Amino acid sequence: MLNQFSLNEKIALVTGASYGIGFAIASAFAKAGAKIVFNDINQQAVDKGLASYKEAGIDVKGYVCDVTDEDDVETMVARIEKEVGTIDILVNNAGIIKRIPMHEMSAKEFRQVIDVDLNGPFIVSKAVIPGMIRKGHGKIINICSMMSELGRETVSAYAAAKGGLKMLTRNIASEYGAYNIQCNGIGPGYIATPQTAPLREKQPDGSRHPFDSFIIAKTPAARWGTPEDLQGPAVFLASEASDFVNGHVLYVDGGILAYIGKQP
Repeated sequence: MLNQFSLNEKIALVTGASYGIGFAIASAFAKAGAKIVFNDINQQAVDKGLASYKEAGIDVKGYVCDVTDEDDVETMVARIEKEVGTIDILVNNAGIIKRIPMHEMSAKEFRQVIDVDLNGPFIVSKAVIPGMIRKGHGKIINICSMMSELGRETVSAYAAAKGGLKMLTRNIASEYGAYNIQCNGIGPGYIATPQTAPLREKQPDGSRHPFDSFIIAKTPAARWGTPEDLQGPAVFLASEASDFVNGHVLYVDGGILAYIGKQP
């Protein structure tokens, strides 16, 4: 049974995986036997990621690539195929968020979020699918969000992009399922990362940050998630164990989407 979860000799590209969720997922894939390649937007970020993987004892290859640039992505995928092999697993992890009230957000800022969070996954998926078709199998995992389902103040562009990514996930599944390519999403809940650390800092009086209290009250698990909480679901969706799972978004949120919240 455990062999179904093996990624032995599979080649996995995880975008934006220098740190955080992408790093955790790539590390889990490596422990399951996969060969890891990743990208980031500049050489400094790639070098930082390479150092972190080396410290963790994981052999990887890193590439500088802008996921919103179609020519750049095609060049990277061609290099990976030449230097490592044809990609079996793609995780579209690279993303950004801008927390700006919609009436204050410029169209340029809105387009930037859409470009990275939605156009990027389209561009990278488009580049790897032909190789997956030639191989006769493939796994694409899109990092969606609870904002694929919910709205919240100041994240109109992010929610629009992640809602679109949910539907792109379903369409890739619909269009390429017959080629033995499965495309699914992971929707993380609120994850404790360096980016969210300010939202979890204790207040001067020792109390929780208001947003921290809000998340704890909204989460049946009564805690923030960790990047490690996403590792098992990611390995499942990348492995043969999920060969008949297609077009699904697996929410790893501690139960937030199932919960109306505590009574005041």
